[in-house]
Amino acid sequence: MTLFPDAIEAMMGQSIIGRARERGYITLETHQIRDFTTNKQMQVDDYPYGGGRGAVMQADPLYRCWQHVRETAGPGYTIYLSPCGRVFDQQVAKELYAAHDHIILVCGHYEGVDQRFLDECVDEELSIGDFVVTGGEIPAMAVADCLCRMAPGVLPEESCYTDESHWDGLLEYPQYSRPEVWHDRAVPAVLLSGHHGNVADWRKKESYKRTMIRRPDLFARFDETTLTTKHDRKVLAQARAELAAERGEAEAQDGAQ
Repeated sequence: MTLFPDAIEAMMGQSIIGRARERGYITLETHQIRDFTTNKQMQVDDYPYGGGRGAVMQADPLYRCWQHVRETAGPGYTIYLSPCGRVFDQQVAKELYAAHDHIILVCGHYEGVDQRFLDECVDEELSIGDFVVTGGEIPAMAVADCLCRMAPGVLPEESCYTDESHWDGLLEYPQYSRPEVWHDRAVPAVLLSGHHGNVADWRKKESYKRTMIRRPDLFARFDETTLTTKHDRKVLAQARAELAAERGEAEAQDGAQ
């Protein structure tokens, strides 16, 4: 539900999501809220009660659009994209994907939407972060893209998204491609070894180290009890040792300077 369906179609009709839609793996429909107004001006907003700047999206056009979606596509879980909602992350995405086959995303504009529509029709508000954008389209596309890429067939394999950042509470390991040496920077030798076990261990260690360095808050929440084998625990211990050594070398270099 949006005032700018063309903007959404321009983005969500491309690349992986666009191909998935064409092949029928997912269905993504946009609905122009202005089509559900009752005046010639197709007005969807008005001044806020109580005064103040800007305008507020009116409840009735939103409600009529929402009813149309439910009548044509069936009842769905309705989400309003809002900086006041709970913060969307990969765990929320997993939860939503597992629980709902049909999600209705409501894109607000101006100073927001009439609270009465939210109270009557919206199941949840979601935020994509502690900042404000000019409308709900970008957050809605981010949520839709994240959910759609988990649908079977959208990506070649499940590992295409389960191996990425945040799926298991960690950041993804560094990636490299050809050439082998670029600007005097070489690809790590282990990735050229052809030893799949060593490559897997290196990637897991780098994932641990990157998370510890860049997102210590994430690593603090990492559940080490999920490491059920001696080998898995050894890899984590090696990552910690390597990071400590790297930090020690960096501090020594700083001291020498």
